Formats: sequence, structure tokens, C-alpha cells
Amino acid sequence: MEWSGEASVMSQRRHGEAGVILTALSREAGLISGLVPGGASAKRAAMLQPGNRVSLRWRARLQDQLGTFALEPARARPGLIGSADALAGVNAVTAMLVFALPERDPHPRLTDTTESLLDLMDAGEAWAEAYLHWEMQLLDELGFGLDLSRCAVTGSREGLAYVSPRSGRAVSAQAAGDWAPRLLPLPALLGGRGNGGLADALELTGYFLRTRLAEEHLGKPLPPARARLIARLAAPDL
Repeated sequence: MEWSGEASVMSQRRHGEAGVILTALSREAGLISGLVPGGASAKRAAMLQPGNRVSLRWRARLQDQLGTFALEPARARPGLIGSADALAGVNAVTAMLVFALPERDPHPRLTDTTESLLDLMDAGEAWAEAYLHWEMQLLDELGFGLDLSRCAVTGSREGLAYVSPRSGRAVSAQAAGDWAPRLLPLPALLGGRGNGGLADALELTGYFLRTRLAEEHLGKPLPPARARLIARLAAPDL
């Protein structure tokens, strides 16, 4: 079995004295892991930093084996380690993808969005809201998407103020009635009629990532890297 193409490094872990097991994200193959002989060397360690693009050839005798990578550098993203904010960002993105996605299950649309987000981080541009919408897309790709476009009760697009914690659908203030205390607030940043900025929006996506994805679907907690990033994103100087 063989596959070749470009991918972005997601994670690596030491294997034996000199090798590493690399996990990368490609548009065609999804998450794919393999052994990189000599990957722990200083020369290769720099190339295998999370977020860097590499050209890979994966080979295995059988489809369900770990396989081995031969690889070359494709494009470095040095800006990802150039600031504490970008480093926290790439650590969260890569940790969440490895946590959430099954291996060898392609998600081309999510992969494209991930690459664009990493490019923003690498370039030092404003990327906090792009990260929020990346989390929204991650939920959608995994079947837990939020529908914030209209009221789940009336169908109206006006006066949206809440989100149902059960369905992930928006609810207007008028339709909520006595149920309002049991609903989640819909921040203005995501189309709500009241207040609520980035921190509130990330609290909303975090609720569904935690309850739907982590607890109900995977049965384990979200990666700590996300919490560390959210703490930085709440800081006023990002």
C-alpha cells in the first residue's frame, strides 16, 4: 500500500532511539500516521514542527498497518513559533484535530480551512475570529453543527437570542418564553440580538465541543491545549 502527497504536521512522538511516529493532515487522505526513521535528529526535528508543510510518501505492506514515511520539506511556517499567541494557536488546532478526527477519513473542506487558519497565524495577521469559525466548522464536519440562522420554533430570522443546548439551534427571545433560563445565550458575534463577543462565542462552541464531541461521542475530555488558547484569546492584547 502506498500514498504520496503534501500534508501539514499535526503531531509527533518519539519511537525508539532515533525514530518518531508522525501524524499529518492531508486533503486527500485525512489524518495519516507513520514512522519516520531518524526523525528525532536535530535536522529533521525542525522540519517536523507542528504546522509545517511536508511532502510525504507513505508505504505499508497492509492497509491497516502503521506504515513508514519518506518525507521532504515543502513549506515551513516559522511564524507559528514566532509568538506565544501563534504557538498556542497551532498547538490548539493540531491537538483538536488529532483528538477529533478518525485516521484516514478525509475532510477536504475542513483541511482547506485549517490551512488558511495556519497561514493567518504564520503571517501574524488577526486570526482570533477565524479560529472561532474554524471551531464552528469542526463541529459541522463531525455532525454536531449549530444552526444559528433562524429560530427553531418560529422560523424567524429576527430577534435571535438563545441556542438550544439539545439541538444546537437558535431560538428567538419571543419564542423562548419561560424556557429562557434553560437555554444558552447567543452572542452578538454569532448573530444574537444582545451583547457577547469572542469570549462568549468561544464559550458557546466550547459547550458543544465538550458535551457532544468529547463527553458523548469520544468519552474523554478536550485537549488542554484548547483551554490554554481560550485563556490567551480572552486577553485584550491578542
